[in-house]
Amino acid sequence: MEAVSYREINRRILGSLLPPGKPYYLALLACFSGMVIGASCWVYQIYFGLGVAGVNHPVMWGTYLINFVFWIEIGHAGSLTSALLYLSGAKWRNPVGRSAETMTVFAVAIAGLFPFIDLGRSWILYWLWPYPNQRNLWPNFQSPLIFDEIAAAGYLIISSLFLYTGLIPDLAVLRDHHRGVRRKIYGFLSLGWTGSHRQWHHYKTAYMFFAFLITAFVVCVASIVSWDFALTIVPGYHSTIFGPYFLVGAVHSGMAMLLTLVIPLRRIFGLEKLIPIRVLENVAKIMIFTTILLIYIYFVEFFMAWYSGHAAERTTFWLRVFGPYAWQFWFTVFTCMFLPLMFFFKRVRTRPMGLFVISIVINIGMWFERFVIVVGPLTHDFIPYAWGHYWPSWIEWGILLGSFSFFFFLFLIFVKFLPSVSITEMKEMQEAPVRVEGTMKGRGA
Repeated sequence: MEAVSYREINRRILGSLLPPGKPYYLALLACFSGMVIGASCWVYQIYFGLGVAGVNHPVMWGTYLINFVFWIEIGHAGSLTSALLYLSGAKWRNPVGRSAETMTVFAVAIAGLFPFIDLGRSWILYWLWPYPNQRNLWPNFQSPLIFDEIAAAGYLIISSLFLYTGLIPDLAVLRDHHRGVRRKIYGFLSLGWTGSHRQWHHYKTAYMFFAFLITAFVVCVASIVSWDFALTIVPGYHSTIFGPYFLVGAVHSGMAMLLTLVIPLRRIFGLEKLIPIRVLENVAKIMIFTTILLIYIYFVEFFMAWYSGHAAERTTFWLRVFGPYAWQFWFTVFTCMFLPLMFFFKRVRTRPMGLFVISIVINIGMWFERFVIVVGPLTHDFIPYAWGHYWPSWIEWGILLGSFSFFFFLFLIFVKFLPSVSITEMKEMQEAPVRVEGTMKGRGA
């Protein structure tokens, strides 16, 4: 990365927190409108019952589970990539690490809403919690719903602590650059940070600890979400490859979402010097690797269905390719497996606009991939008499719009009150200033 002075890093990153212009408020208004639509659809569903959604026999898992899996896997990629690259000492992660960690917290928080939406009677969600009661109720810990609740809650807590730990030195910088109420708020959140050697030692130790912890936690949570499917005997679900499959898919879709967030961010706030093309190119290279893994996993899935000799399993995968949801399958294959291979060409992966457009298309394809995984096997189970069809209702589409609007709304609010790029980690990439005869010499001066 091009050398930048400490003063320039402060100026550029803190400049992104200045009062925004009209386009920012228009984007905020658009996201808020989408949230209102989503919330209205949820209220409508609560009032009239879960029957207004498209879910029905035999498809009792619809877009609510699809959205849960989609958002929880978006969240996996952010913290996992940030933590793994931090542990491996890859300095190029520093400009995008904060965005990745923020993306994780917001995505997991939104994912945690969907089990409650899927309940129908969301106001009695406390029945799921294990505590002594007089109703003779106790959660069934073999239920995927309990798996999801525990996994999402635990991962949200760990991800939030990981993000907050990295923010502490930057909050102290914000404290020193503001006056009035903001100074008090940032001062409270910075926990009395002064930058002493002892504080830096504890900070590095804590950040390293959370990086190790979150890496292990991602693998566990990805496996838990895959158990929602693998523990059933439904053809197309009962597969041991779902664990790595979901983990690879999480990184793939998460990297695409990271590009979707970072590319406009660097353009709007003038952070091209701090987030150079090389960083975006490295993210694209990771996606090349995950694309190859996804192609291999798809091949293994179809091979095992053929090799098993199981009639129901073979039929499920045959219908996946040529059945009523064939166009969703082929759209997924094109957008998630062939389109990312364009990143092999340097001209493609070094063009921000090309990366931005492809990243959006990939995430649309990844949503339809979850649609094919969830819906396809349920519509054609063991008994042909019980076969059916499913398509989301307008209520479900509205709630889906609300979830995306809520995600981008939270991110827009975050980038205006907290640094979207880590000030501390960006300075670590530069040559430190050296004090010579009472003056500061060097890049950082």
